Amino acid sequence: MSDDSAPRQTLSYVKGLLASRGILPKSKLGQNFLIDLNLIDLVVRTAELTTADLVLEVGTGTASLTNRLADSAGAVVSVELDPVIHDMAREVTGERANVRLLHADALRNKNELNPAVLAGLAEMRARFSTTRFKLVANLPYAVATPVISNLLLGEEPIERMVVTVQWEIAERLTARVGTSHYGALTVLVQSVAEVEIVRRLAPAVFWPRPQVDSAIVLIRPDAGKRAKVGDVQRFRHFLRDLYVHRRKNLRGALAGWPSGRRDKAEVDAKLAALGLPGTTRAEDLDVGQHLQLCAAFGE
Repeated sequence: MSDDSAPRQTLSYVKGLLASRGILPKSKLGQNFLIDLNLIDLVVRTAELTTADLVLEVGTGTASLTNRLADSAGAVVSVELDPVIHDMAREVTGERANVRLLHADALRNKNELNPAVLAGLAEMRARFSTTRFKLVANLPYAVATPVISNLLLGEEPIERMVVTVQWEIAERLTARVGTSHYGALTVLVQSVAEVEIVRRLAPAVFWPRPQVDSAIVLIRPDAGKRAKVGDVQRFRHFLRDLYVHRRKNLRGALAGWPSGRRDKAEVDAKLAALGLPGTTRAEDLDVGQHLQLCAAFGE
């Protein structure tokens, strides 16, 4: 049930909340707070929350979204790196039994989530008997890509992600073959999920205003797609190495592989068997062709 007495995140509210504690937003931590109430409502509606849901939020911020999530979800684990913002969020959320606030980095490294975050999720899942897992967050720019990738490829099934990211990332997530934004991230995410842009967001809906547009993105993992990929970590590593030198053609990229050069005649023979010209570039291949390449050349 929604608590109508909870503070609503408007520009004046956010400015007053931070000023009362002498807090200045840190751009290096991606502290741009969403101040359009209709857009916060849109994020929550897109998440389609019920009491069966365990929600992970990365970037607690002023906890306005945290409280909204807790109104509808079974349990919420929210992670905040900034200790001062974390302490403020604890005051804003109060004594909500179904909210666990963590002062932590969401990532252990770029390829792994923080074990403390995973432990917090496991604890709340057990306590509130949730059966579905979702990510709903205004993601800090610096961690958006690894958080999305690690959750998608992890062992814990995730039903959906509703995330606010910078427009550049939204373009990469939804790019089409042959376009300038199409690359390793595009192929990796689209190989295991359906992705759509829910809404493009102008800088004016955040405070402080970022320098670029943002977007609300919906990512729906697809078990059938993932089954076709097989070893998702192997595919991830293959894509990373394939796109090290993005502008190289396939023959050059595969022969000059980062972990060890290959015989060019062998590369040419395998590409011919796949029906792929060596002069083609990786960004001109669809997801299925990337999977074929991985099967033939992945190590």
